[in-house]
Amino acid sequence: MLWSLSGLFKNVLKNNTPLPALGPEPVGDFDIAFYRVLFAGLVLLPTLRRRDLSFRPAMVGMVAIFAAMNLTFVLALGRGKASNAILLQYSAPLWLYLAGVWWLGERGSRRGLASVVLGLAGVGVIFLGGSDDGGLPVLGLGLASGFFYAGVILFLRGLRNASSNWLTVLNHLGAALAVAPLLLFSDTGWPSLTWPQLGVLALFGAVQMGTPYLLMARGLRVVSPQEAGVITLLEPLLNPVWAYLVAPQKESPTGFTLAGGALILAALAWRYWPKPTGSPPRP
Repeated sequence: MLWSLSGLFKNVLKNNTPLPALGPEPVGDFDIAFYRVLFAGLVLLPTLRRRDLSFRPAMVGMVAIFAAMNLTFVLALGRGKASNAILLQYSAPLWLYLAGVWWLGERGSRRGLASVVLGLAGVGVIFLGGSDDGGLPVLGLGLASGFFYAGVILFLRGLRNASSNWLTVLNHLGAALAVAPLLLFSDTGWPSLTWPQLGVLALFGAVQMGTPYLLMARGLRVVSPQEAGVITLLEPLLNPVWAYLVAPQKESPTGFTLAGGALILAALAWRYWPKPTGSPPRP
């Protein structure tokens, strides 16, 4: 549920809500991309221990892909509707399945193939309605964020023997470092934000990114990855709801978004839903 608040925070920062404006100008997309991961990394920093620290060359690639995922998602979120941005980012499991079969040599399955076909059909439907939401380039950013998200998961899989806390902090602070030059050399220069804007950005990073990671890590001690996959589908379901409630004029989803989103979520539910373990014993 906390992960699903990105659309709400975005609209507050963009002055799209009936609430009093936080500053004379809306917060820029690069500002959001920078401070979101910066504050999330700072919140998670106290979880590190000396034994967690390590370095492998693959971590450089992981941070680069995570930075690209963060930037493309925030740009898609800021320039389009939250519903399209989050649904297209959740195409990541589809790319993961294809990478596993074609690149890693994993065995395919009818269930996995069906989820890919269904999910890509949903992506196609959303793109058919692209002219209603910032055009195809904005939707392309959302789809790219899903592709990069899949890349992050592949890197995390390859680095699974390293501390998960260290990898998460490294990703967030590294992504902030990667975005910083874009603020320095953008047309507006280094951002001049008000204290209320900085406060909401701090909440954005801490509440929407940092805290959910800690809860997820704790929950995975007792919940299987398959169950976790189904539970986290609350994010693409609730994200458009919160965004619509605070900014109905800006965030009203189109028929294409509803239809395409339903196909993507059905594909993910089919992919992650735990398989039956056998027939129940007779009484």
